[in-house]
Amino acid sequence: MKQEIKLSDHFDIKRMLRFTMPSIIMMIFTSIYGVVDGFFVSNFVGKTEFAAVNFIMPVLMILGAFGFMLGAGGSAIVAFTLGQGKKEEAEKQFSLFVYAGLILGTVMAVAGILLIKPVAILLGAEGEMLKHCITYGAITAVASPAYMLQFEFQTFFITAEKPKLGLVMTLVSGFANMILDALFMAVFGWGIVGAAAATALSQFIGGVVPLVYFSRPNTSLLRLVKTKYVGKWMLKACTNGSSELMSNISFSLVGILYNFQLMKYAGEDGVAAYGVLMYVNMIFIAVFIGFATGMAPVFGYHYGAENHDELKSLLKKSLKVIGVCSVAMLIFGEVCAYPLSYIFVGYDKALMDMTLRGFMIYSFSFLFAGLAIFGSAFFTALSDGLTSAIMAFLRTLVFQVLAVLILPLFFELDGIWFSIIAAEVAAVAITVFFLVVKRKKYKYW
Repeated sequence: MKQEIKLSDHFDIKRMLRFTMPSIIMMIFTSIYGVVDGFFVSNFVGKTEFAAVNFIMPVLMILGAFGFMLGAGGSAIVAFTLGQGKKEEAEKQFSLFVYAGLILGTVMAVAGILLIKPVAILLGAEGEMLKHCITYGAITAVASPAYMLQFEFQTFFITAEKPKLGLVMTLVSGFANMILDALFMAVFGWGIVGAAAATALSQFIGGVVPLVYFSRPNTSLLRLVKTKYVGKWMLKACTNGSSELMSNISFSLVGILYNFQLMKYAGEDGVAAYGVLMYVNMIFIAVFIGFATGMAPVFGYHYGAENHDELKSLLKKSLKVIGVCSVAMLIFGEVCAYPLSYIFVGYDKALMDMTLRGFMIYSFSFLFAGLAIFGSAFFTALSDGLTSAIMAFLRTLVFQVLAVLILPLFFELDGIWFSIIAAEVAAVAITVFFLVVKRKKYKYW
């Protein structure tokens, strides 16, 4: 049996991949929630319902964004404290961030239920699409506390040196989502209500079971204990995780803008085609996010322990892994564009043709996305929340908004598909800039 990998170990590429693989698979299965919903809604319910889910999804993702913030920002602080040898303090920090996530998630659930209708109307939904947006949104909003905790625990399982256990939890909730989707929609015929219920129930599994695990004596580095509110811990976690918050909120806002532009240039079919690209994009990008999330506590630990030589080694090896994965993602995206498009919208030729063309263009963004995602997570791990937030803000909001507003003026629908590529290229330039500028301060180069 292979020995468990510890944060304090020296990492070669093989050990790096072993340690991050659970996190990568975990992120992929988390992304599959939406993909499975999309597949069953599109094939067993209808095109209008499929467009409605894609239309309201960016709004719902904002609710879970705060879980990413507390998870990424809090885990960097906890890992840093563990690196200093202060285990008791690290557990109090961990507990504070989890309890804060539970309370904030409850507030978000109430806000989501009350605001889903006016927000959907404001964004332009009407008729049958509006009705389906409200139904799906209200049901899934109920699970917001579990949704946020699920995102938090994905990161904290890694910091607690239990990435495999985190993977098991994600697999269980992921398979539960698939089975419930098939049961509720294909067997019971519950339509959009079944899709929302399946997602909500699977999120409860992913959020509540880890809460029980960390509440009891366990073999990980962390356990939920009595704690108190410490303003500087919360401020540091929120500041440090602001890039993850910004990334997720910006992704949602940009998704809303994309839908608006697509309604203008291609109508309901455009929104449906974009939904397919987003489902596949979530899985591809999950590989990069999983690797960056998996390595973040390692960077944080060695930064706290002032192991600068290990930091240099970790960064060089990480960049090599990101480079190889980026090329592989591009090739895979181009080769699999047709079968993946067909799985979702093969029943409609016009929609299929539109989706396939968008896919063939969009896939080139995978060549650049990995480095930008890693760069932001890297500075979060070093507790440099401001730099990470600036990078995330530019990548996920500024560059994409400018691109999706300007390029369609010249290339119409193709301009929307090209927008993400332009934004990612600009984000890579910013990432390289900060890596060079900050190298002496953090001694990683």
